[in-house]
Amino acid sequence: MNSQCYTVAMDLGVCHLRNFSISFLSSVLGKESGPVGLDNSSSGASVVAIDNKIEQAMDLVKSHLMYAVREEVEVLKEQIKELIERNTQLEQENNLLKNLASPEQMAQFQAQTETGGSPNGAAQPPVPAGTTPVLPSTQSSGTSA
Repeated sequence: MNSQCYTVAMDLGVCHLRNFSISFLSSVLGKESGPVGLDNSSSGASVVAIDNKIEQAMDLVKSHLMYAVREEVEVLKEQIKELIERNTQLEQENNLLKNLASPEQMAQFQAQTETGGSPNGAAQPPVPAGTTPVLPSTQSSGTSA
């Protein structure tokens, strides 16, 4: 190794990292003629070649990351689509139940939701974390006795 790499501990680490990176990239990119030299006698062409290989490796990593991100985006789009469909179905069901309920049933339900009680002493199903229960609107179609 070069003696100038030992001036400070950080420089030593950078020197080791550079040696490792060049050796690693040489093996990854299929350089069969042995490791790339780092001595001061290297011509400018070899430095440019090293830079080109590093750029190629970075482009390869970038393309793999972009592919992985695209796959993840597609999975998330599908999940969003399914959740929207499920939400629409539940909203339709909720509206249907509100329309079929009598004013007395609606008043009783609203009173139970305000007090936190459950109808007939039966346990209400738990609401999953992170969701808001869909409650009937506070529309009044008459007076309740």
